[in-house]
Amino acid sequence: MTMALAPASRDSAVAWTRTTLPRTPTLIRFRWRYQDERVKYAGRGSTRIARPDSLRFDFAGPFNLGNGAAVVIGDSVAWADPEKNFRSLVPAIPMLWAAFAMVRPPANDARVLGGQLVDSVTHKRRVFWRFAQVEDTLDYVVTDSGGRESLLEAEWRRRGAVVARSRSQLDALRRPASARVDFPEAPARFELTVGVVDTAAVIPPNVWRSRR
Repeated sequence: MTMALAPASRDSAVAWTRTTLPRTPTLIRFRWRYQDERVKYAGRGSTRIARPDSLRFDFAGPFNLGNGAAVVIGDSVAWADPEKNFRSLVPAIPMLWAAFAMVRPPANDARVLGGQLVDSVTHKRRVFWRFAQVEDTLDYVVTDSGGRESLLEAEWRRRGAVVARSRSQLDALRRPASARVDFPEAPARFELTVGVVDTAAVIPPNVWRSRR
């Protein structure tokens, strides 16, 4: 963070996080890349999102290798198939939401702080939020360029050490366009580029229950 933050109400933070969610059930198709010190993978994927807290994540590598799916409800994984593939690709659930330019509400026991800065020359506005618990702290910074592309940055720290950082670009309609998530300890990186955002998608109920 580049500024001092002041205590803020949890209700105001929850209201802000709701503005990051799509208003209707949404299907996002994307290309992805993952690399760490041992491997490099790339492929295609899709994410289905339903308010207020449901996300299904499907991914596949070249020739359908390394594929899998998972359903995330809030901050928890409801199921993952196969779990090993999903956990290796997505080791941090808060960062998966942030990669698609969405923010989960602060936990009930989180200390909430916030603030904002406005550049008098460029009129860019930066909004800061911090959700701090005993062990975990989540920081979010939104840079709004006044109707043009905007940016959501997130950082997750556990016991003071950075677990992950993300940087998500939004288009002029405030839809996710691209993202990069870095895991410094591994070190590893996950990147995605969005191809399609379908806000008229019909999501069958069975997609939340099982991959098969």
